[in-house]
Amino acid sequence: MVPDRTTVPLLAGLSYTAGDPYAIRMAFHVGNDEPVEWIFARELLTVGIVRRVGDGDVQVWPARADGERTLHISLTSPFGQALFEVPLAPLTEFLHRTYELVPAGRETDFMDLDAELSNMLWSS
Repeated sequence: MVPDRTTVPLLAGLSYTAGDPYAIRMAFHVGNDEPVEWIFARELLTVGIVRRVGDGDVQVWPARADGERTLHISLTSPFGQALFEVPLAPLTEFLHRTYELVPAGRETDFMDLDAELSNMLWSS
């Protein structure tokens, strides 16, 4: 995260698996270190395409930059705040593919609830 509103280009990768159907992972590549990964609710990004959404550390809203439709993603952590401007077309295509893999409302069909519960019980 860069202080004082510095603008820098940043490469980010998106990933999605049916085994974790509510989550989209976004890995931000910052230098030669391991990428910084944030996990977003798929619904948050989907709704953020049409209206401002999110509370706290993650907020998402539609915007325009140089006449192009974009998505703004604001991230806040103890280390600072960052605002990302994401081209809308590739993000929309990515989200469309996630819904082809796991349709909205069918997420629990793709989860191993027993394994999830076991992980929660044994990790606490």
